[in-house]
Amino acid sequence: MNTGFNALILAGSRGGSDPVADYAGVSHKALIVLDDQTLLARVAQALRAAGATQIAVSVSDDAVRAAAIMLGLTVLTAASGPSHSVRDGIAALGAPLLVTTADHALLRPEWITRFLADVPADADVAALLARRDVIEAAAPGTRRTYLRFADGAWSGCNLFHFATPRAVAALDLWAQVEADRKRPWRIVRRLGIGTLLRYMSGRLTLVAALAHLGRLANLKAAAVASPFGLAAVDVDKPDDLDLVRDLLAHG
Repeated sequence: MNTGFNALILAGSRGGSDPVADYAGVSHKALIVLDDQTLLARVAQALRAAGATQIAVSVSDDAVRAAAIMLGLTVLTAASGPSHSVRDGIAALGAPLLVTTADHALLRPEWITRFLADVPADADVAALLARRDVIEAAAPGTRRTYLRFADGAWSGCNLFHFATPRAVAALDLWAQVEADRKRPWRIVRRLGIGTLLRYMSGRLTLVAALAHLGRLANLKAAAVASPFGLAAVDVDKPDDLDLVRDLLAHG
């Protein structure tokens, strides 16, 4: 078990109505209840079971703030976007810092432990991703956003490790990626013409893409492959909530 690490849960809001929260009848999706626990409580419990000693949560909703205080979490005010909230989290808690999201409803301690164990020792920042075949084997029919590379189609797992203070350099790049998160071609275009051509011809691997992005930010970035397909399932849409409820009911 990993001990002594700090963690940040992103539980802010992009503003406006959240279709998942509306679907569940709550003010914020972090307050959705599954098996008698809010999503926020489930995520915090998984982090603690994996060894987190200090957990902060970035919030923009008063009800989520109150829930976080009841859970004994350090409360930070959410910034204008996830990357800015992570910057505030690193300023408050330092690095290394594990970052996840409040809608990671199925998060399990063993996923966190395995991820931290698999992060390369020389990485400044690392992201957990799962390959499409692994995801679909665990959750048939789930719809995710995939980046397609020579070594498969990959989806993010909402787990990031900011290992060193240098990792803050990745946040400016993250802010740009946030704007294009549903348009993978624009993300890849930032890699430059040579790398884009490799991507278009099906010769660019995920590892090579992350390494190149790291070089653009003057740091070492790593992609960690998850053997757990459910790690890529968050509650981003009403269909996701139905899927999670079904998985828990039959798990």
